[in-house]
Amino acid sequence: MPRVLVGRAAELRRIEDLLARVVTYGEIGGPLLVFHAPRGIGKTSLLRTAQRTADELGFVSAWVACSRERPVLPELVRALQTALERAEALPRGGAGGRWRRRLERVTIEVGLPGTAKVQAQLDARPSESETPADPIGRAPVGALEALLHDTATHLRNRGGAGLVVFVDELHAASADDMSVLLNTLQVLDGDRNANPLAVVAAGLPVTPEALTRAATFGERSAFVSLDLLSDADARSLLAVPAEAEGVAWTDDALAAVVGEARGHPYLLQLSGSTTWDAARPEEGDTLTLDDVRRGLPAARDQLTAMHRARWGAATPTERAFLAAMAATGRDNVTRADIARGMGRESRAISVPRERLIEKGVIEPVGHGLVRFTLPGFGQFVRALEQE
Repeated sequence: MPRVLVGRAAELRRIEDLLARVVTYGEIGGPLLVFHAPRGIGKTSLLRTAQRTADELGFVSAWVACSRERPVLPELVRALQTALERAEALPRGGAGGRWRRRLERVTIEVGLPGTAKVQAQLDARPSESETPADPIGRAPVGALEALLHDTATHLRNRGGAGLVVFVDELHAASADDMSVLLNTLQVLDGDRNANPLAVVAAGLPVTPEALTRAATFGERSAFVSLDLLSDADARSLLAVPAEAEGVAWTDDALAAVVGEARGHPYLLQLSGSTTWDAARPEEGDTLTLDDVRRGLPAARDQLTAMHRARWGAATPTERAFLAAMAATGRDNVTRADIARGMGRESRAISVPRERLIEKGVIEPVGHGLVRFTLPGFGQFVRALEQE
């Protein structure tokens, strides 16, 4: 996590406008707001900065990070409980106990189907009129909708701004969980004036497509892509934290790191960190080009390790795709060139293309164009081909 967030002023304003609507009118901020980009571009940093802003505005914020290893919706309910407890917003006494029991019950209702869920429902002692809920049916949607509504209005009634939920790594959520979340937000939006809340999410470039597959109206979510940083913003990312410690950079040192990272926020942090470690500066010192050169080998070793990990996780067909892409020597590569390099028809490369996008190894940058998400990956692959 960088100490300062630079180059994302427009995206932060987008979130602040959404929060301002909740603060001013006490209504839902709008459709699901989703920021998407490859790994290392700053999605999580953006959401964390926005969370701090929301807290300052009087919101209670819940944070959930999606994972393919566990269902997301129970994690969301637990995140709501944690947020309420941290803000000391749960009622005291018996009312607080009822809130906690309800949170436990909703966690069950939005959980996985199967034996564990049935046992949990039995433990919760439902009435005879209740029936087990389909995990993507009306019951989970109704349970989550009621919980979000009641939580948001409770927070508003006690003098707060409302509720904001941040969902990171949304691409990792199952289609069922995405469907429940989207349907819940659609129901809440139908009575927008009674729901002082907002939901902001982030994920890989496949997230918009995954949401649309989960529910066709998912395409009406607000999608915002994050790009690489400009040279000016990259310099600020390096210089501002150093200035806070009383340390400066020479112009040529900054230029060297900016050129090495090529606008990639994670690589800027990595090279900046290895430069700092090589120099071990004290207040009043200046980081020089020599410091950068002494730190770069460690940064490049780390980058190479990331390249090897991505190559190692690729299937033979995906490796053939990556090799054909790297062989062009261009940053943005056409589908036709990749198919030609693989000796296949263009329509026959759709599966490896989509899988590599889902893994975050490549990203679409225009109609029929893709590029590697990590600088230097093409050169790494070409070097493998020459071994």
